[in-house]
Amino acid sequence: MYYYPEQPPYVLLVVGLFAALASGAALAGTLKSIVQKWQNDGAESSGSRIASRNLSVPFLGITAGIGLFLCSGFEIFGFPPLLAYAVGVPVAILTCLLIWFQLGSMLAFVERQGIQALDLDS
Repeated sequence: MYYYPEQPPYVLLVVGLFAALASGAALAGTLKSIVQKWQNDGAESSGSRIASRNLSVPFLGITAGIGLFLCSGFEIFGFPPLLAYAVGVPVAILTCLLIWFQLGSMLAFVERQGIQALDLDS
């Protein structure tokens, strides 16, 4: 006995992917402007609270888009809707929380050590 949805949520899959990509572009632009400001003014003089407040809205958009994308994908692959949301939402939230903490620690590191400490090429 297999479960096949009558109307797979292809539209929600595309909407979730678009929301995550659009929010990711907004997050990238915000990060670039924050780093540019830090390079000009110095990371030590500007507060990290302002940076995290500016980054939270696009990051919540990414989280919502990824959650919708995962849940819709699970439904397309045959999960019942309740099980798809029970699996997709915690996975999306946990993944985004881990990335948020990593991003916060990197911003705190740059604030303490300066932007030159992030020499990723060496």
